[in-house]
Amino acid sequence: MGTSVEDEKTSSVVADGPQAADVHDEVPVTPASHAQRWFKATTEFLAQWGIETNGIDPILPEDRTDTRLYQMFFVWFSANINILAFGTGTTGPAFFGLGLRDTLLIILVVDVISCAIPAYFAVFGPKLGMRSMVLARYSWGYYGSIIPSAFTVFSMQGFLILNCIIGGQTLASVSDHLNDTLGIVIIGVISLVVTFFGYKVIHWYETVAWIPSVIAFIVMLGTGGKHLGSNIPAGPPASAASVLSYATTVGSSVISWCMMTPDYGVYHTGKASGKRVFLYSYAGFLAASLVAHMLGAAFAAAAPAVPAWEAGFDNGNSVGGLVEAVLSPAGGFGKFLTVLVALFIPSACAPTMYTFASSFMTIHAWFARVPRYVYTVVSEAILIPVAIVGAVHFYDTFVDILNVIGYWSTVFAAIVIVEHLVFRKNDGGRYDLAQWGNPRELPPSFAAVLAFACACGIIVPCMAQVWYTGPIAAAGTGDIGIIVGFVLAAGVYPIFRAVERGLFRR
Repeated sequence: MGTSVEDEKTSSVVADGPQAADVHDEVPVTPASHAQRWFKATTEFLAQWGIETNGIDPILPEDRTDTRLYQMFFVWFSANINILAFGTGTTGPAFFGLGLRDTLLIILVVDVISCAIPAYFAVFGPKLGMRSMVLARYSWGYYGSIIPSAFTVFSMQGFLILNCIIGGQTLASVSDHLNDTLGIVIIGVISLVVTFFGYKVIHWYETVAWIPSVIAFIVMLGTGGKHLGSNIPAGPPASAASVLSYATTVGSSVISWCMMTPDYGVYHTGKASGKRVFLYSYAGFLAASLVAHMLGAAFAAAAPAVPAWEAGFDNGNSVGGLVEAVLSPAGGFGKFLTVLVALFIPSACAPTMYTFASSFMTIHAWFARVPRYVYTVVSEAILIPVAIVGAVHFYDTFVDILNVIGYWSTVFAAIVIVEHLVFRKNDGGRYDLAQWGNPRELPPSFAAVLAFACACGIIVPCMAQVWYTGPIAAAGTGDIGIIVGFVLAAGVYPIFRAVERGLFRR
């Protein structure tokens, strides 16, 4: 194997064993080796305090021993039963101008279908012990997988930005002494702390992080339920374009999780039933998404008829303000709940920041030399200033980020799923884990990259964004980018891959 493979397997400068120390003793001391020694010492110190220091290499079957499969439910339930998912629901009435009935029907259909994709990807974690972007190498190839790895880094950062904006707005809504900027900083710091400790702490945190949001949503129904139902103004007739565009936004918000779901099962037992893993994950996604999306849609649709809600909503630009306004009749308890909901937004931020780090390490062996916790700090440094700027135009930022992530993640999902079902015969034994870092034993990348290019070619004219509307979308179809992208990628990848296998035998 080449240098890149060996670099990657030594990954994270954790220096697995005495070999690394022997090498350092034999070479002259340089500024680079000083940095390596410092990283090694820091990593060993952090490991003593229970902070995860593993790299990106697959977890061996004998190390996958966790049998608590119910965690799969709580991780994805907690990550989606929050104000960000609530905000996704509000975009139907507030941004796309849909009536409540149409919005709820779209949410029901899209969530039932789209939640299956990230839940399916969750099965790969226990079965293979590989993180999502390492798994991608078995279809995209060693070098081709750089594309989804790099896109995942940007996508995870986009998710973090949205979560911190909405959390900052929520905190700012309860006090005149807080503004969006300070709220964003607070949410960002909490997310960093949770993520810094790694896999085990994230799982523990997600087991309880859903509680404040569920309580808050129940209280919101109690304080604001009288304004829902027949009191909600009827919306205008829905156009096909607005229906499809909103469906794209909802679908993107769910499907995009497929880039990270395998990461949170890599220490769970590979002997677990794939069906159980899927059902736990699907139940977590579906229950949380349906509740949060539908509540967001209902309260946003009712806001124009309730002056206090409309003022808090700030013309559709402050989801946190809407939540605070709905809870305000509960007095101090309502403010307390609003703060709690905001402070537990890291339930979505923590897994996102964790995958940001592992995906960064997968881009190149050089990046794999840097410990995971360093990338969480890098993410934080980027996150806060960008979120502060993005908060000024929340909905434009929200829809743009979600949809752009959705475009490419559905193509990624199609390629990986087709590879697994068609060419790996739905059999985990057809993945040689020992070759995860060997470019010569992985697919050559041509099939996946060509399929991705073809899908992008059809997505661009079918997309509808604030900054660009393609000719097909402009003709009245609305944004159908993720639909046609997924279908085309799933259709052409098997053809390209069959040719690739015939030429290269791998």
